Amino acid sequence: MVRGEKIYRYEKVAADLARLIDQGTFRPGDRVPSLRGISRRMQVSISTALEAYRLLEDRQLIEARPQSGYYVRRLSNYGLKEPKPIRPEKSPTTVSVDELVQMVIRDSRNRNLVPLGAAVPNPDNLPVDKLNRLLAAVARRKGVQSISYEMANGCEALRVQIARRLLAAGCSAHPQELVITSGCQEAVALSLMAVCRPGDTVAIESPTYFNHLQTLEVLHLKALEIPSHPASGISFAALETALKKHRIGACLLIPNFSNPLGSLMPDEQKQALAELIVRHDLPLIEDDIYGDLGFAPERPPVVKAFDKKGLVILCSSFSKTLAPGYRIGWIHPGRFQAEIERLKTACTIATATAPQLAVAEFLNNGGYDHHLRKIRRIYMGQIWSMTQAVSKFFPPGTRVTRPAGGFVLWVELPEYVDSLKLYELALQAGITIAPGPIFSIRRGYRNYIRLNAAFWSEKIEKALALLGHLAENLK
Repeated sequence: MVRGEKIYRYEKVAADLARLIDQGTFRPGDRVPSLRGISRRMQVSISTALEAYRLLEDRQLIEARPQSGYYVRRLSNYGLKEPKPIRPEKSPTTVSVDELVQMVIRDSRNRNLVPLGAAVPNPDNLPVDKLNRLLAAVARRKGVQSISYEMANGCEALRVQIARRLLAAGCSAHPQELVITSGCQEAVALSLMAVCRPGDTVAIESPTYFNHLQTLEVLHLKALEIPSHPASGISFAALETALKKHRIGACLLIPNFSNPLGSLMPDEQKQALAELIVRHDLPLIEDDIYGDLGFAPERPPVVKAFDKKGLVILCSSFSKTLAPGYRIGWIHPGRFQAEIERLKTACTIATATAPQLAVAEFLNNGGYDHHLRKIRRIYMGQIWSMTQAVSKFFPPGTRVTRPAGGFVLWVELPEYVDSLKLYELALQAGITIAPGPIFSIRRGYRNYIRLNAAFWSEKIEKALALLGHLAENLK
């Protein structure tokens, strides 16, 4: 939501009640205030209260009982604890995950398999028809421009739209300060090349996104894993200690709705992190690809919002919200802009023009905020549905995250479950998952898996039941 846009009153009412449920003021099975009661307490109309309760029903936090009222859904946490943080090795390590990652990526692209592995959005929830119409329209209207090279920093109309949207994340950026890339992964790779040299050490979260590990490996960079909490993200104390003990060239973090944890770094910690990197004169590469997919009414700020020295390189894309195949990403590079533009020119010259123009048009008048509100509700509901299925079908002792945004779940299985063996069994049964070892440079997280909740159907639920059965049989 762009800063200054009105937050609908029903969203605020829903958020306030959701917070009370999360804090335990209203527990599973408790009756929540009636529509008239919440209308009086919150000083809103009955229709606004009804819309708020419908939103909470969509998120599966409450349920209506005929002639009785609204109640907190039983097992709102489904009785599952969060996964335990693991303390990784304390020394930098050469990264070697490429072969395992390639195997998982290859299998996840098989459309005959149930897609529980790759963190990709469900195309059914994306504005496919509208984007295709816009793409055709801009190609006709722009003619030669649509098939010509753009400058290395990308289409100006798109940079203008991104700069406007950055206000919601707490940033003030001039369009000339942005660089368009071929997806967020190119943005991260260019950023690493700009600030590091082969052999340098990069501090990363543990667990972290496996494509980041793959990029580090390709660039011959070492990684130092820093433990992370499922709710609040990277351990600030552990990062401070690591910076004192090791020579680190950069940090690569996902503060908003990390992959695979779904964790959200508190705002005060983001500010402290921005101050910490200044003290160490250390670049921070911030991956904010899930930043627009939070479940709260307001978008969380980025660490870049607290950056006073240009040390934060902010990277993102529209792959998780609009069109993965368009490969439209971007960088707010701070003091490293000249070098990143040079590298962009050397590596790919420019990003494809026509998709940039189509996305710019969609951001300008395509209803992006309306679209985001819709998919946030969908993903929150599906996260809860998948959590319920994990609680119902997986072995006793299973733990699962409670992400604040995005659409992935990080699942800790009992210690007897080897997730690589489970991966092979699931594959034979027509299901893909993401095994825990690909999220760690030392192939840790042996009994962990990541699940994609972007898809939900009876078929998905049956696949989860089978997956739980396969895990139980590994005992």
